[in-house]
Amino acid sequence: MVSRKWCLVLGLLAFLWAGLASEGKAEEETCRLLGRFDLNGYVDAQNHSLVIGGLFPIHARTIPPNESILEPVSAKCEGFNFRGFRWMKTMIHTIKEINQRKDILPNITLGYQIFDSCSTISKTMESAMVFLTGQEENKPNIRNSTGAYLAGIVGSGGSSLSIAASRILGLYFLPQVGYASSCSILSDKFQFPTYVRTVASDKFQSMAMVKLIQHFGWVWMGTIASDDDYGKYGVKIFKEHMENANLCVAFSETIPKVYSNEKMQRAVQAVKNSTARVVVLYASDLDLHPFMLEMVHHNITHRTWIATEAWITSALLAKPEYFPYFGGSIGFAIPRSDIPGLKEFLYDIHPSRDPDDVLTIEFWQTAFNCTWPNSSVPYNVDHRVNMTGKEDRLHSMSDKLCTGQEKLEDLKNTYLDVSQLRITNNVKQAVYTLAHALDHLSRCEEGQGPFIPGNTCAYIPDFDPWQLMFYVKTVQFTTHDGKTIQIDKNGDVMGHYDILNWQLDDNGEIAFMKVGEYIFTENKFELVFTKNSTIFWNTESSQLPHSVCTDVCPPGTRKGIRQGEPICCFECIPCADGYVSEKAGQRECEPCSEDYWSNVQKSQCVLQEVEFLAYNDALGLTLAVLAVFGALVALAVMVVYVVHRRTPLVQANGRELSLLTQASLATTALSSTLFIGKPCTWSCMARQVTLALGFSLCLSCTLGKTLSLFFAYRISRSKTRLISMHPICPKIIVLLSVLVEIGICTTYLVFEPPKVYKNMESQNIKIILECDEGSLEFLCFTFGVDVFLALLCFLTAFVARRLPDNYYEGKCINFGMLVFFIVWISFVPAYLSTKGKFKVAVEIFAILASSYGLLGCMFAPKCFIILLRPERNTDEVVGGRVPTVDRSIQLTSASVSSELNNTTVSTVLDH
Repeated sequence: MVSRKWCLVLGLLAFLWAGLASEGKAEEETCRLLGRFDLNGYVDAQNHSLVIGGLFPIHARTIPPNESILEPVSAKCEGFNFRGFRWMKTMIHTIKEINQRKDILPNITLGYQIFDSCSTISKTMESAMVFLTGQEENKPNIRNSTGAYLAGIVGSGGSSLSIAASRILGLYFLPQVGYASSCSILSDKFQFPTYVRTVASDKFQSMAMVKLIQHFGWVWMGTIASDDDYGKYGVKIFKEHMENANLCVAFSETIPKVYSNEKMQRAVQAVKNSTARVVVLYASDLDLHPFMLEMVHHNITHRTWIATEAWITSALLAKPEYFPYFGGSIGFAIPRSDIPGLKEFLYDIHPSRDPDDVLTIEFWQTAFNCTWPNSSVPYNVDHRVNMTGKEDRLHSMSDKLCTGQEKLEDLKNTYLDVSQLRITNNVKQAVYTLAHALDHLSRCEEGQGPFIPGNTCAYIPDFDPWQLMFYVKTVQFTTHDGKTIQIDKNGDVMGHYDILNWQLDDNGEIAFMKVGEYIFTENKFELVFTKNSTIFWNTESSQLPHSVCTDVCPPGTRKGIRQGEPICCFECIPCADGYVSEKAGQRECEPCSEDYWSNVQKSQCVLQEVEFLAYNDALGLTLAVLAVFGALVALAVMVVYVVHRRTPLVQANGRELSLLTQASLATTALSSTLFIGKPCTWSCMARQVTLALGFSLCLSCTLGKTLSLFFAYRISRSKTRLISMHPICPKIIVLLSVLVEIGICTTYLVFEPPKVYKNMESQNIKIILECDEGSLEFLCFTFGVDVFLALLCFLTAFVARRLPDNYYEGKCINFGMLVFFIVWISFVPAYLSTKGKFKVAVEIFAILASSYGLLGCMFAPKCFIILLRPERNTDEVVGGRVPTVDRSIQLTSASVSSELNNTTVSTVLDH
């Protein structure tokens, strides 16, 4: 253990000794610059108070390094970018304009030092280091190579370039104003404390894209992004907004910054094979150009492309030969503006004025396809890899020499096109942002300054960068075209986007047609389309493209989730019974409210069909006619009995009881009409009670008759002296039976009255309007009395069935009771097995059948004799006296009944 500690101590001493030795050796050696940055640009810093730096993508890329050279070498650039060259010229024009003004920075002039970023991070980093160190020095001094004080930086083109530069410039709090970098991450002031911009953040553009997609009803989108911060962060925010809006991304691919055939083909195949017909392209024009060539090569058409502000107005892409593939592109552009005097300034350029101006010479050579005499500037060198995967090197020199007499007026390129000054105008506003911040700083009055302690001021040219940054973050000014520029706390600006659509003009050129605006302020986010504007769609039908994974579910169906697939891919499942989806694309079906049910298509709730046995129904009308006819027959029998009330047959059968029976049968027949028609409270309460009382009266009267027959039978069989029944007894039986029934019915109606009931359980599509009979016990007890009376009638009539007579009334009553029981016994299963109006019809049929049965069995034979055989309706035939000593003639039931009704007593002598 001790030896281990000594080893650690000796090791530490050895390390310190080596450090001291190396420090002494370093003091002996002098630091030397191994190489210089190969940067091109423009410098005008002499005799100026302050210098503003600029970073512009004047070239599209750098030449691949020679791998055989081991030492670090600053790469050279190629691919002249006319658009970036115009931006750079706009900065120079703006600074000269500010220097001529007396209201901004009086007695202070601005110089500039501008570098070409070559659209690459490496060149951007080299330029940022030069801005900070002056290139020759090994520590930041915030001065350029001429010694003038550097106030801030304008730049540097693409988002990735601005992010790279800002990470270095932000360490020293040097203000940086962007004009084209819209990446949302630059709004993070923790990472980029000194970055502000005059172009809106992609956060607003992504929101605008989603609103545009929703406006046209698209739900299934593809995304293609450049493989840099601009593309990746832009698509990331776009996807977040898409997810919040319940929209789906079909595929998401990237375009490689350094050409890769594998990655490029993957992106191409994703577009080609996907069902998404609308694709968002989040890339700059320089990055997008190879992808467009691939689209042309594979002949992929009929796609609608949603463009970002980085390429929607790019002349590099907006060429007629690309229109069959990218025509109809719709996207967002920075608002257009006119810059007075810029066109003349752009035309004021010629390589003969400065032989050392390599950028102007290269511009001239590229624009006029010639080689400037005695110039070492390469012509149109292109070391990119083409679509076949081979390196494509063009000749470095052109056989045609430039004469200097070439006319700029004959050119048609991006540099001289001032019709779409959008990012160009942002460059102007970026320069003015720094100028106004410097102007506010210069006007500070001592003691009223913003800095503590003591409310001090900063002074030109000895201010610190962070002091100028204070004014940059609070700057607000009005532009030359009347718009207000105000930087918010995140270094962003508000405003609006123009919505542009690629269309062909009369000359066959691509025109950027403005079809609307997207307005975004602190309190307003609105998509507005211009009235009467026509949008060109690059589809087979020239109509609005249809881009969905699954077509919108029609009304009557709902979305069903497909496991493992986006929410835009779903199954259309029909709604269940009683549920509807009235609108297309509903996620859930909604239940219908009470009294409503879904239609056949399940697209809307309709009022349920109310079913009841109506009078206008054929069945209901038939039963009503039968009921009225039965009542009329009963009344007709009653009339016959009244007319022939003094005949022996009517008198012998108990005239009063017969009339009551006929009236009760007419009542029961008519009571069945209460079951027909729309049920209501009074009809529900009346029909069962009326039926019960009618049968009770009928059966009690019949019971009175059967008891008379029973006693007559006993007279004929008895060995006693006398068996008789007083005529008032049947009437008392009738009265007691009816009173008992009335009491039960009254109790029933008071405590558990029937009521109307909407039966929606048996048939969903219909409301069966029926009567809820209330208490089943009360109902059974009510009709139980009638059943008991009918049973007594049957038993007494059955006992007296052998009573001889010319008219066998006992047998008729017996048959009537058999019909009554047969009908109601068969009624029970039939009633329980039917539903709706047929259930009521079964009950009515049972009422009518039993009524007709009783009426026919009990009164039809008598009416036949009364009306058609009057000769048999005599005392001798019906009930004449029989000598008591004559045992061969037995006493008839008719005579017994006749004698009883005449208050006489017939006797039977026992011989």
